[in-house]
Amino acid sequence: MKEIRSYREFRTALANESDDKYREFTMKGVPSERPFIGVRIPKIREIVTKIPGEKIPEFIGEEPIAIEEVLARGMLISRLSYEKMLDWFDSQIRYIDNWCCCDIFCTELRGLIKKHRQEFLELKIEPLLRDSSEFSTRVGLVLLKSHYVDFNYLNLIFDRVEMLARREEYYVRMAIAWLVAECFIKYPEDTFAYLKVSRLPKWTYNKTISKICDSYRVESENKDVLRKMRK
Repeated sequence: MKEIRSYREFRTALANESDDKYREFTMKGVPSERPFIGVRIPKIREIVTKIPGEKIPEFIGEEPIAIEEVLARGMLISRLSYEKMLDWFDSQIRYIDNWCCCDIFCTELRGLIKKHRQEFLELKIEPLLRDSSEFSTRVGLVLLKSHYVDFNYLNLIFDRVEMLARREEYYVRMAIAWLVAECFIKYPEDTFAYLKVSRLPKWTYNKTISKICDSYRVESENKDVLRKMRK
């Protein structure tokens, strides 16, 4: 694939990789008002690598239409320096209206956040967790799950989960369950202690236990105890 130097060429490259069956499959699992082209994630990444670094600001300045454009935009932002990524981060959040664009964007940022975790937490994640938008809050939670599940941040995670305990949006509740399950996998004793005093509502609490029990990284003895803790 040759170098891509214009947004028109980029959209053409996406269209050329369209798969009708994959588009139909994805539309069933990713609710969004945006259109789907039907391009698989690895192929989007391949296309993005053909965009020269100096052209990235121009490309992310374009208005994305399809899901794949939003995904690619997040991948391009992750290729920027940490400082420049901060400048574009909030604009990407505005385009996220589904779990797929949320979760992939959060994962793509791994290399940039690694050396700046505390600053990034304060500058970007904390405001997202306080945001009333379903997917803004989910981005904050998935960022915690992807980059902050270690002992130094464990109490902060439990505190923020409690802060959000009464949020009723489906994708917020699922992100909470996913986050706490990841905490349990890495720190079972501490997360056991949290679950015993948690104020999570019944649905989120039970979904958390289900996600923990679904993991092959959790010992069967712990799963037996957790199943008895269901509300």
